[in-house]
Amino acid sequence: MLAGSLSAMAQTTSDMDRIEACKQNYRTLFGGEALTGQGTDPEMMDILQKFIFGEVFQTGNLTLKQREMITCVTLATMQTLPQLKAHAGAALNVGVTPEELREVMYLTAPFIGFPKMLNAVATVNEVFKERGVSLPLEKQGTVTEDSRHETGKGVQDKLYPGGIASVMEGLPGGIGKDVEHFLTDYFFGEIYSRGALDLPTRELLGYCVLTTLEAESQLRSHYHGNINVGNSPETLAAAVVQCLPYIGFPAAIKALRIVKEEYAK
Repeated sequence: MLAGSLSAMAQTTSDMDRIEACKQNYRTLFGGEALTGQGTDPEMMDILQKFIFGEVFQTGNLTLKQREMITCVTLATMQTLPQLKAHAGAALNVGVTPEELREVMYLTAPFIGFPKMLNAVATVNEVFKERGVSLPLEKQGTVTEDSRHETGKGVQDKLYPGGIASVMEGLPGGIGKDVEHFLTDYFFGEIYSRGALDLPTRELLGYCVLTTLEAESQLRSHYHGNINVGNSPETLAAAVVQCLPYIGFPAAIKALRIVKEEYAK
């Protein structure tokens, strides 16, 4: 059961030396040293670094590359841009390609809107320029005006075989039909079909965005979308835990409760 898996995760973490794990992870991610006792708030930095890099980063079945993509998409959603800049660099350090990182930012657009997505892209582009990455990056779009609907419908049907069209039924003026087309053509057709990231990764990162937004209804439907593309309940739970230090316990516990409830059905 999922509860047992979460308990096992916690037990594994508690059995490890979190200080050494913290130092090793921090060095790998940022190329510097953790727990230095320096700066204006060394006590809080000690608490923060041990918890994030010594405990959370050791919880669950995620790679460092997955963890940094999750962290970056969470920080982009929250618009905590200085922290996003630091973790964008860390993501590149652990093997996330510039194209993958850009797609992580683009993925946020349907969830948080274009202005916030553009803020995140601008922040990541600063990191690319500092690293000598040539811009613009190679295009990753896969659809045309003629193919975006059918491509989006294919993605949508794979994630939600029962369909989601009925959610928008009954809106005044027939606006529901327009919103249905936006979901199919733009969300799934133009964004989810892009290159660099596969569909399971996109859906997992989408779940982290929804966790950050505390979007309960969408968390329930996207739980099943994740399962339908091969992400396990354990991976989903670990991804939510990865979000926890950045979004806080209430939002993370809400998402974990939904994972638990949907898994039990």
